[in-house]
Amino acid sequence: MSKNILVVGASSGIGLETAKSLLSKGYNIFSASRNQPDLTGITHLTWDAQNPEASVFATLPETIHGVVYCPGTINLKPFNRLSQDDFKNDFQVNVLGAVAVLQAVLPKLKKADGASIVLFSTVAAKIGMGFHASVATSKGAIEGLTLSLAAELAAHKIRVNCVAPSLTDTPLSKNLISTDEKKEASNKRHPIGRFGTSADIANITTFLVSADSSWMTGQVLGVDGGMGSIKMM
Repeated sequence: MSKNILVVGASSGIGLETAKSLLSKGYNIFSASRNQPDLTGITHLTWDAQNPEASVFATLPETIHGVVYCPGTINLKPFNRLSQDDFKNDFQVNVLGAVAVLQAVLPKLKKADGASIVLFSTVAAKIGMGFHASVATSKGAIEGLTLSLAAELAAHKIRVNCVAPSLTDTPLSKNLISTDEKKEASNKRHPIGRFGTSADIANITTFLVSADSSWMTGQVLGVDGGMGSIKMM
C-alpha cells in the first residue's frame, strides 16, 4: 500500500520540490496551501496558515503516514523596526500553523503504526544573525516543538525531526539573491561554497519521511552548507 503524506505549503519552493520528490518515490501526496501546486497526481486542500481551519483535513484518508510543514517567513529588519505584529505574524505562520495542522491530523498519524513529521527551522536559530530576531524567535520555538513532540509521540511510533537550512534559492528568498553580486556574497558565506537549492532540502526531507530514517527522531538537522558548524580560516 502506498503511504499517504501531507505536504503543507507545496505550492512553491521547498514544499513543491519535496512534493515532487515524494511523488517520484511512489507516495500518495496531499497538499494544503492557499494556492494549488502546479503538479499533477496530488490531492489539494485549500488552507491558509494565517487563518488555519482544522476541518479542512477531515477529508484526508483515515491513515496519514507523514506530515511535512513547509510554510515560512523571511522578515529581516533591525530589531527596533520590528513591530509586535511582525513577531505575531511570524509566529502564526511558522509555529501556530504547524500546531493547527498537527493537532488536526494527529489521530490519523497514530493509525499509521509508524509515521514521520518534518518541521523547518533556520540556521539563524543556532548561530545568531543580525536582523533575524523575529524569524529566529519563531523558528527557535519550532525546534522546541520538535523535541517536545518527539518525546511525547515516540510511544505512538511517530517520529518528529526538524530541518534547519541556511539561505536557499526559493521564491521567499529571491530578494536576497536577486543580483550576481548578492549571489556571490551568499556563496562566500557558506563553507561549502554555495547557497542551497530547494532540491537540497527536499532530498533530506524525503529521507526523513522514509523508512530509511526509521531510527531518527528528535533531531534538528543543519542542512546549511556548513554555515552552522564550520568557520573557515
